[in-house]
Amino acid sequence: MIIQNPTSVMNDLTTDQFTDDQIIEKLRSEKNNELFSVLYRRYFPRVKDKCYSFLKNKSQSEEFANDILSKAFEKLESFQGKSQFSSWLYSISYNAIIDYLRKKKQLHYPNWNQNNELPEIIDESDTEINELSYENLLEVFEKIHPEEKALLLMKYQDSLSLKEIATSLTISEDAVKMRLKRARARVVYMYFKLFSND
Repeated sequence: MIIQNPTSVMNDLTTDQFTDDQIIEKLRSEKNNELFSVLYRRYFPRVKDKCYSFLKNKSQSEEFANDILSKAFEKLESFQGKSQFSSWLYSISYNAIIDYLRKKKQLHYPNWNQNNELPEIIDESDTEINELSYENLLEVFEKIHPEEKALLLMKYQDSLSLKEIATSLTISEDAVKMRLKRARARVVYMYFKLFSND
């Protein structure tokens, strides 16, 4: 089914009155479009922004966000409540975006890293990502591989746990740790390559 951008919501349901968990509990006993529209209105702007950060196309991002939220509604029974609804939804979002880019063959490493090699740099733990300039970091994120960007956003923007990321990517937690380490290393390398004179 397709959920269109809602213009009306049930009179007794507002964003402020109900938590995600309360809405989902209601949906488990009464799965209907009108009820889910509360979550839709709450998360559509956030999912759209995530899509735009990868797709760079406003109308396409809106369409993607609608499709992702529709998919979440259809798959709601698979949400077990072991994590926050937002974490589950963002995982679906990143997977949809990456799958699309894969099919379009738009996943590629930038010119400085065509062979996907890990630059010889100091341990990235000495320079944590959250210590870097936010504005400069956004520019770096546009230059790294989309899959690494998604991984770092899951960890640092959406605060997903290693277990949640592993479940989303269907890989082990050890694999998540390794990929995060490599992604952080690339970000730190690129950051200082671009802004070392700032």
